[in-house]
Amino acid sequence: MAAVRLGCAERDRVDARSVVEGLPTAAEIAEASAELEEPSKNQILVAYDGSVVGYATIRWWQERDDTWLHLHRGHLLPEHRHQGIGSAMPSWAEERIRQLVEEQGTARTAVIGANATVSEQDATALLLAAGYRRAFSLVELELGDLQQLPDPAGELPAGTRTGPIGTSHYRAAWRTVVDSCAHTGFTQKWSFQGFVDTADPACWRAAWNGQDMLGVALCSLRRHDRTVGEVEELGVRADQRRLGIGRALLLDGPRSLHGRGATTARLYSGTANPHRSYDLYESVGFRRQNEYVRYRKPPA
Repeated sequence: MAAVRLGCAERDRVDARSVVEGLPTAAEIAEASAELEEPSKNQILVAYDGSVVGYATIRWWQERDDTWLHLHRGHLLPEHRHQGIGSAMPSWAEERIRQLVEEQGTARTAVIGANATVSEQDATALLLAAGYRRAFSLVELELGDLQQLPDPAGELPAGTRTGPIGTSHYRAAWRTVVDSCAHTGFTQKWSFQGFVDTADPACWRAAWNGQDMLGVALCSLRRHDRTVGEVEELGVRADQRRLGIGRALLLDGPRSLHGRGATTARLYSGTANPHRSYDLYESVGFRRQNEYVRYRKPPA
């Protein structure tokens, strides 16, 4: 499966360092497959002459507006495209998703989703021909040099500081992120327990006024490439926006990543984000790299 991803890289112009969809190792694919519900039913391999030439997976989750998204993603080596295999893979996924929707009783709020980068012309054409329509996209940005970042203290309002996030601050940090995304479409529900289960606070930073948390930047190092850091979440309280706090956190978080060995930082943001965050990211030095498009269609 890792060889399939590598074999698709040139044709699909894959960004190997992407934090959205890069070039996963066999170990990373194994970890992701182990997290699937019933992998034997929700993942298929395409074999030709004894070799794996493609595969597809199905995942699902509930979004904040109670929509149940069932997402399928397929990869097929270029030399096996345009032979009907590429069309058969989403057909299998759609049929399996309809079974899942019936079993789960989610027909009223269920949708089928699929991803393709803007550079994946073959996948995009297949999805559009199958009746999918673009819902939104994720834009990925990179900050290429973490050595020259200015001191974030100069960006903060008087009386405000940045600092680490301890376990006693977890609920406040979670609530800050959840509230900051309250009006953003197509976002996944995130429980406090889910936040705790995946917490990795070594590079997390918060903005404070006394003991009052004003905003957070939840940053981490990539597990399989510690030179790449990611700003996973950036959230500022609604009553504290436009004061320089988000910019200060976007400086302090990557500085923390650099202190632990990262040379570059990445983040991504949805085009459904109502806050027009791109201007903020680019003001710090982040530059656009990729765009990942989410397509949708009804299950019926």
